[in-house]
Amino acid sequence: MTFEVTFPTVWANFDANRHMRHTAYNDYAAELRVRFFKEHGYSLNEFAKLNIGPILFKEETSFFKEIHVGENIKVNMELEAISEGLERWKFKHQVFNEKGVLSAEIKVYGAWMDLIKRKLTAPPKEFVEVFNSIEKTSHFEIIPMKNAK
Repeated sequence: MTFEVTFPTVWANFDANRHMRHTAYNDYAAELRVRFFKEHGYSLNEFAKLNIGPILFKEETSFFKEIHVGENIKVNMELEAISEGLERWKFKHQVFNEKGVLSAEIKVYGAWMDLIKRKLTAPPKEFVEVFNSIEKTSHFEIIPMKNAK
């Protein structure tokens, strides 16, 4: 099942044209990822205990339909790609307006970072179960590791 959250929009997320400002879409996608991991036992405090954190290499947002002040929105998340050791990942988010029309699509490409060494790392083995629970996109793929032998 696709992980999805309904959010009420807030005035601070709108611009002078009275539609949701572009960076707010990405903020809602980030909030969804935090909630997903928390629901699976990995709150921000748990990440801190593990000395790991997510980092983004790239964020792509495509806009299709306006979202207006006061609308509730739905944001979902699917896994587009993952490396074999779960070190790197790609998520796809879709943002729907109150009428259920696709308003934006956000793709994020990232990895896990060891917060002490400040280098990329693999998450604990328990993350396999967490990533297995995420709905996969129709074009899901394994990310090849450049230095793999």
